[in-house]
Amino acid sequence: MTEVKSHQFDEFLRRDAKRLRVFLVYGPDRGLVSERATALARQTGIDLSDPFSIMKLDSADLEGGAGRILDEVNAIGLFGGERLVWVRASGNDKALTDTLKALSASPPQNAFLIIEAGELRKGTAMRKAAEGSRDIAAIPCYADDARALNALIDEALSKAELRMTPPARQLLLSLLGGDRLATRNEIDKLVLFGRGMDIIDEDHVAAIIGDASATSADDAVDAVLKGDIAALRRAMAKVAQSKTPIFLILNGCLRQFQLIDLMRAQMESERQSVSQVMQTYGRQIFFRRKPVFEKALNSWTGSACEQALRSLQSALLKSRQNPALEESIATQTLLSLTVRSARGNRR
Repeated sequence: MTEVKSHQFDEFLRRDAKRLRVFLVYGPDRGLVSERATALARQTGIDLSDPFSIMKLDSADLEGGAGRILDEVNAIGLFGGERLVWVRASGNDKALTDTLKALSASPPQNAFLIIEAGELRKGTAMRKAAEGSRDIAAIPCYADDARALNALIDEALSKAELRMTPPARQLLLSLLGGDRLATRNEIDKLVLFGRGMDIIDEDHVAAIIGDASATSADDAVDAVLKGDIAALRRAMAKVAQSKTPIFLILNGCLRQFQLIDLMRAQMESERQSVSQVMQTYGRQIFFRRKPVFEKALNSWTGSACEQALRSLQSALLKSRQNPALEESIATQTLLSLTVRSARGNRR
């Protein structure tokens, strides 16, 4: 089966998922990967609290090769009935590739297999094994775009019977994205705050999601792009003094690297110069920040941007899972990217 596009997933879950037994859910947005894998697991109808019906494995359990997974998929439940084998892996794993190839030729009859994986580039063995089979669903999970974010906001507001002003929505959209789990947490926090209100306005969003000094956040992001460690430390000190939520810096940095990645892709695919690509995308950049972007485009390659995006997405998720370590996680990630920028600028 061909891959299930992001906007097709809900319809796929309602109509087509029931006829399949094997699912590969992958992508850089680990929160969305987890959310969609959980939705598929619930769709199987298996009691997820029953330890005799569900087997969860991770990368450490795959050292023996595909045999372990195939044994679990083909095992007969202690009390009969169908089983679910749920594997959480990190990326392109040979054992999982071999498993998908084997199940493509002979799909399980009394079990379901859900594989959660990280980012898989097009053409990797795992993706080929899944996408080339009519009996396997390949489900990519990328960072939410504006349409997906609006849908999440609408869903939450509808359930809570709340309304939001257009300026408040625009502000909220600018603060979300990068990781589905973190996005849902922020929306849920806003909805909880808004209980009993007639309408959520811009001030409410700023108070709950981002009571922040935008200048301090921009200064920190610019310091990362310039490779200026001293400037980053000064900006982070201002952030601490203004009590700006640290995730805003990570979110802002993520959005800038997404734009740089898009611009680098055009430069590399169409052999354009920095000045040419800046003419195309320059309207999205505040004029005083354009020199920073021009330097970043010269120092960050497409592959390096992808690594930076993965690092930022991971930091966003970890900081939400471990609030007490949020500052340490963010600082370590931003320092690492700043050092990488500085090395690129010295070339």
